[in-house]
Amino acid sequence: MADHNIPDAPALEGATHLHSGKVRDLYRIESGEHAGRLLMVASDRISAYDFVLDTTIPDKGEILTRMSLWWFDQLKGLVAHHVVSTDVPEAVRGRAVICEALEMYPVECVARGYLTGSGLLDYRLHGEVCGIRLPAGLQDGSRLPEPIFTPATKAAIGDHDENVDYEAVVEAVGDDEAAELRMLTMEVYGRAHELAKTRGIILADTKVEFGARPDGTTVLADEVLTPDSSRFWPADQWQPGRAQPSYDKQIVRDWLTSPESGWDRTSGEAPPPLPPEVVERTRSRYVEAYERLTGETF
Repeated sequence: MADHNIPDAPALEGATHLHSGKVRDLYRIESGEHAGRLLMVASDRISAYDFVLDTTIPDKGEILTRMSLWWFDQLKGLVAHHVVSTDVPEAVRGRAVICEALEMYPVECVARGYLTGSGLLDYRLHGEVCGIRLPAGLQDGSRLPEPIFTPATKAAIGDHDENVDYEAVVEAVGDDEAAELRMLTMEVYGRAHELAKTRGIILADTKVEFGARPDGTTVLADEVLTPDSSRFWPADQWQPGRAQPSYDKQIVRDWLTSPESGWDRTSGEAPPPLPPEVVERTRSRYVEAYERLTGETF
């Protein structure tokens, strides 16, 4: 596995660092009214091609946090979420939440309404995605006859999540839990897709994660419906048969694979630092996604 350059998480008073992922740092709160809860901090780190880049994107952590909180609000009544409070230490204010400690399900729950990314690769190879047969003749960006549940296994940092069929989810979590995860994932996607449509945005696909409370209640966790976990496309530019313009880190991916970066993706070497104009363009895409979806100014 490559060296993924995740910097050490900063020490926070009254909290123990538990884990760092590509973007988030997780702490356990040791004292006060929230003792035993988790503190989830979104950093400004950005990852591409399974590497965490040396360059950060200013304000990204705050945008992701605000956007998740906004979506949790829109999904009220559909599914419980894990956020307990936004009253966090000053050092991480604006980009952290205090949340419940849950028993996380070992499944990435993905809903797709459109064909692209790893789903498109699977379709081109097998005519299906995660065991679901799809009609012939679909292209990059095609709308699917109906949205589908295409789960994946959670991979270690630096490895790819692997698309699996529904049976693999049943094996991992049991019949009833698998059915509930699928139902909730599709309901979250359905509501978010309709809402995004009213803002002139297509939600092509999204990845959500769930955990269980001690009493067995299933809870929406991690982040939700951000440009890091979802593909958002401007509806007025949607045109199947090509890669769609999107509100995410595609700008970073495109630069890294361009001759300008001088980086060979197959070399195993870490990618080079991003130039300032790529950082600025990426930041503006995140801000634009936030403002268009929420109607709020960042």
